Amino acid sequence: MSDQEKTLAVFIDFENLAIGFKHRPGDFEISKVLERLLEKGKIIVKKAYADWHEYQKYTRSLHEAAIELIEIPKRSMTGKNSADIRLAVDAMDLAWSKEHIDTFVIVSGDSDFTPLVSKLKENGKHVIGIGMKQSTSDLLSNNCDEFIFYEDLEQATVVTPAPAVEAGVPGDKREVFDLLFESIAALLRENRDPIFASMVKDAMQRKRPSFNETGYGYRSFSNLLEDAQKRGYIKLRRSREAGGSYVVEGFVE
Repeated sequence: MSDQEKTLAVFIDFENLAIGFKHRPGDFEISKVLERLLEKGKIIVKKAYADWHEYQKYTRSLHEAAIELIEIPKRSMTGKNSADIRLAVDAMDLAWSKEHIDTFVIVSGDSDFTPLVSKLKENGKHVIGIGMKQSTSDLLSNNCDEFIFYEDLEQATVVTPAPAVEAGVPGDKREVFDLLFESIAALLRENRDPIFASMVKDAMQRKRPSFNETGYGYRSFSNLLEDAQKRGYIKLRRSREAGGSYVVEGFVE
């Protein structure tokens, strides 16, 4: 995959997730999944499939995340797993009709989706899987281009931890620095190299669409980066290949 921004379509087999949560404490948090995926690119489509009468306590958080809830009758009424079939049909229809969507995310651990993953890859799509460790088939996880376990999202492991903002920094600056460092850490985790200033700003706006550096007193995004460097948080250099724009080399240790 190139370094240009990826466009994602997310398909959630919610009943499979529910199986994984039956034997563990806590509830499924869609925000953890979306926060991780926003580090990879722009999410264009979000759909979840289930008999929602069985999972009403989750519908509010899914609605708030702008996820389209697809109502699927109980298996006893249809004699087959209609959710799997509908998800697969919708995913392939989107793959053929929307060429600009290059990454498909299948949130499930069901091995029945392995043929779908293979077909999406045949059509040149990058496929990411997300599932619970106890309810994920090795056949599915090994066939995806990348597989993320939900438990790892809960641990929020970061390869390069973001620096803590000093207490003396004003409140509005603390807010923007936290967002800046979180976005840089995400790009480092994705092994983006080099990390251009434009990539950092795009990541910040995906996480918080209302973000604008002028609202925090900076004339330009470069001024924000320069301030962070001056305060000893990040390292910058000028790029010869990108017209002299800034490249973020990482955090100051």
